[in-house]
Amino acid sequence: MKKEILTVNVKLTKFDEVKGQNGEALMIHFDGDATGEYFNGIILPGGVDTQREMKGSARALSARYILEGKDFKGNACKIFVENNGSFDENGNIVTHPTILTDSIDLAFLETADITGTISDIPGGVQIHLWMDDLEEL
Repeated sequence: MKKEILTVNVKLTKFDEVKGQNGEALMIHFDGDATGEYFNGIILPGGVDTQREMKGSARALSARYILEGKDFKGNACKIFVENNGSFDENGNIVTHPTILTDSIDLAFLETADITGTISDIPGGVQIHLWMDDLEEL
């Protein structure tokens, strides 16, 4: 059974777009916070979601950001997230995040099979990161 391990509340702050002859690119800048059983913190400045669509191809996205906060044992830490995804046939975004962290207690996230879903919230989106149910840490 999948368990939500982190919820990231993304507040969209700025959009930059280029429409070329062979495709288009959109960079969405953001900030926000993250909450969950294993980590709570904020998105550091510089978070950006890059969406690219070439003629004849589906739109792809790659969001990159660093979270700063505390792990479930109360230790200060950072988590880097690279969340790559695409739109499925129903228009839903399916993501496959890669995580790096300086928290020894969250190191399991670096090798875990994590998937992501995205839902709309006022002024932004909410990213839900899921993995198979964990044993008690």
